[in-house]
Formats: sequence, structure tokens, C-alpha cells
Amino acid sequence: MYPGTWAQSHPDKPALVMAGSGRSLTYAELDDRSLRLANRLRAAGLRQGDVVAMLSDNTPEAYEVYWAALRSGLYITAVNHNLSADEASYIVRDCGAKALVVSAAKAELVAALDVEVEERLAFGGRLEGYGDYEAALADAGSDPLPEQPHGDDLLYSSGTTGRPKGIKLPLPDYAVDEPGYKYVSIFGFLYGFDESTVYLSPAPVYHAAPLRFGGVIHALGGTLVMMEKFEPVAFLEAVQEHQVTHTQMVSTMFVRLLKLDDDERASYDVSSLRCVVHAAAPCPVEVKHRMIEWLGPIVNEYYASTEANGGTMIDSEQWLAHPGSVGVPLIGVPHICAEDGTEMPAGEVGTLYFEREEFEGASFEYHNDPDKTASTQHPDHPNWTTVGDLGYLDADGFLYLTDRKAFMIISGGVNIYPQEIEDLFSLHPAVLDIAVLGVPDDEMGERVVAFVQPAEGVGADEALAAELTTYARERIAHFKVPREIHFRDELPRTPTGKMVKRKLKQEYVSLGAART
Repeated sequence: MYPGTWAQSHPDKPALVMAGSGRSLTYAELDDRSLRLANRLRAAGLRQGDVVAMLSDNTPEAYEVYWAALRSGLYITAVNHNLSADEASYIVRDCGAKALVVSAAKAELVAALDVEVEERLAFGGRLEGYGDYEAALADAGSDPLPEQPHGDDLLYSSGTTGRPKGIKLPLPDYAVDEPGYKYVSIFGFLYGFDESTVYLSPAPVYHAAPLRFGGVIHALGGTLVMMEKFEPVAFLEAVQEHQVTHTQMVSTMFVRLLKLDDDERASYDVSSLRCVVHAAAPCPVEVKHRMIEWLGPIVNEYYASTEANGGTMIDSEQWLAHPGSVGVPLIGVPHICAEDGTEMPAGEVGTLYFEREEFEGASFEYHNDPDKTASTQHPDHPNWTTVGDLGYLDADGFLYLTDRKAFMIISGGVNIYPQEIEDLFSLHPAVLDIAVLGVPDDEMGERVVAFVQPAEGVGADEALAAELTTYARERIAHFKVPREIHFRDELPRTPTGKMVKRKLKQEYVSLGAART
């Protein structure tokens, strides 16, 4: 299903509403405008399997581009607008985009792009070198497409450990108005999305989960309420005003909500919420306990990756019985393996692989990087793949994640998982954000270093460093306690909550680790 399905039965129903500005699209408008853009792209020579890139802020036009691609058998590549011009240009070139649609709100970044594409369009204002989006839609007309093969997304990893890699899956073998699209089939059923759903999306539309879940809502006839950007009070206002039934957040958003004054948080009516989903980044146990205490047993988690090689899920009841777990299999069968590929017993940490049968459509590739693709495969089982996460399975088969393999610290021959230390400080009143990483050490191999963004009004000084060190030494093994604490005004997180630790490590090396 797709917006055209609902344009026939509920043409005036809101398909999308912007939480801040109030701009909206009905299903009839979304269907018509995505069809006109699809006609424009077809006239420009794009055919099934080609790529259209989109560089956009959170705005209704983003889903017009999305559905134009999906109803034309095209790949859609959403580009992170927080990247540098060089990084964004790399993605547009690497994905092989034949068309580029951009938001004039990102004019400075767009002007600095170094790309060559056959079709360029800009919405929200005029940009030099780009055709006018509204004029293009008007000229294209709304004649039905000769066929509507289902497209897909070709998205890029967040690049937290290196240059982003495109994840390309085979195109579906059915039309856009036929059932079967994986995200609709899986998540629509799992979280009870339907025509009555009012789904609040507070995260950037270029990221996999917000983009895909918005598409699921449109496929099933609900209403997508999209925030221009996340702010905790604005989030609560949107839930109350639009009687939101479902939402999806990351753990950093949970923390910001929980750090609001209790009376302020309680002043908003959030009783319409039926399901709060979280994913993308690990959630500290104490944070999730407090979210369930506040909202009730409606907090649901899934673990997956942009690669979609496997996944797990867990609801509130299961999580309270297995705190810290990311759940039981949803897609594929998880295996925990040692460095040599042998499977580890329950409770032992190793590399997480997911086993997928060929008929499940599990194959994926990193676009233009066969070596990286090959490195994801298990040495003895080609249909077991990993994205580099570490974890363990308990005796009941529940999965726990410990960290990214690339982030693990080995100090004096002992494995240290930064996530455990970061979780310890997640709700500390003096800490707004924290990143823990390992740096070279002549004696120990690596030593533990923390970068801290203090809470507003908290002094970043030696007294705070001493307080945090004491706090840690009272709660975790001493070899895990950061040997250095560096204060920063802001830490490099992606808007989806993932810490870009490579930037901190580069900074540490380039500055000679000068303590501040």
C-alpha cells in the first residue's frame, strides 16, 4: 500500500502535519505531488533501479520525494544535512544519484556541493543551478505512471567509526500498491499501526528509522506528525495537541525529558500514548526504568541496523524481567561468536552475528565496497553477518549488547566496554552528556578517557572531575574508572543519538591530550 490507496478512500485526511509550523499534506495532496515528481523524474530519464538523492530538513516535501521514488522503482538516498560539503558530496557521488532534490533552507551546504547529476530541483526557495520544484511539479502533470514498481531506500551508515557506507538491498519484486514491503509487514504488525495511528516523529528524516517509519504510517493510512527538531517541552506539547498514539525516540531524548522538572513534565497530558518505541542507541537501565514508571508499560524497544541484517524486540514486561536486554529475535537468529568464529556459551561476550535464510531476502551489500561487504560474513557460515556489535545471550535467549567492537577498550589485557561507564553517568545531575574511549598507553596498551559535557550552570573544573571520579570509583571496578576527564561545551553526537567517537579521538591526538 502507499498514499494513493488512501487518497482514494480518505483524500482529505492529513497524511503529514508539521508540529511547529502546522504545515500539512492531505493524502490527496501527497499522492498528487509525489506522482507529479515521479513523472518529472521519469521525463528526466530515471528508470527502475536508478537513484534520487535528497538533502532536506524536516519538511513535508521530504515525503513527496520519498514516495515519488518508491512508486517509481527508484532508490532514495537521504543525505545528512549536518555533514560537511565534502562528506555530503561523497554520498551523492557514491550512490550514483541521477537526480538531486534539495531544501533551500540548506542553501549554504548545497552551494558548496561538488556533484554532477542529471536533474536538480530545489524547494522552499530559489537556488542557483537548481530548477524550481513547484514549477517542475506543475509542468509534469498528473498522468498515471505506466507502471509503479516498488522502490527502496539506499541509506548510508552514520559514519561513527569511519566514512559512511551505503547499504543497498535488492529492489522488491512487486508493485507499490501490493502488500509485502518489509518494514510495513514487520513494524505495522509489531506496534499496531493502522488508520487510527497518530505517529510523532521527533528525529531527522534523513535517518533510517524516522524515514522508514514515516513511510510505514503512510502505507497504513495513519497521520504522521513531524517535529522540525526535538526539544523536550515541544515534544510534550505535540503529544498533547495532536493526541499522539505512537512515537519513536532515542535514549538521549529520554534523558532530556527526564531531566525536566517533575511538575513541568506532569503538566502535559500524554495519556493518548499507546506505544513508545526506542532504538538506534543503547538505553541505560535506570533511564528506561524511569520511563516505564512515568508512562507505564508502553515502552517498546527494537534493535536493528541500517543494514537490516537482523533484529530483536522487547516490550516493557519482558524488559522488566530482563533489564538491559534488547530482546528476542525479530528478524534472523542471533549467534555470539569468538574471534575464531566459534559460538560462545550463554553469558559470554562476543561478536553478534545474525543468521538469515536466503529466501528471507537477507543479502545486502555495502555500495561500492566489496571488501567491507565480505568482512561482515562469518568465516564458516556465509548467511551469518555482523555489523560489528558485541553482546551476549542469557540462558533464556535474550540478547544484551555491550558495545561496538570498534569502541572496546583493552587495558592491561582486560576488555572494558565504554557503554557501561557512559550508562553510569547518564542521569548524574552534573552531566549532560559523556563519551568514553580508549587512547594509547605505553604501559597498559590503552587507558580509559572520558569527555564530559557538563549540565547547564555546572562549572567544568577540577572539583567536578574529582567528584565524577569518586562517583565512578564507588560504583564500578577501579580499572574501569576514567583516568582522565576532559570537559567540552558540546560532544559530537548525530541527531539520532550516536556518538561520533572518531572525532574525539582525533581531537585528543591532535591536541596532545591537553587537560582542560
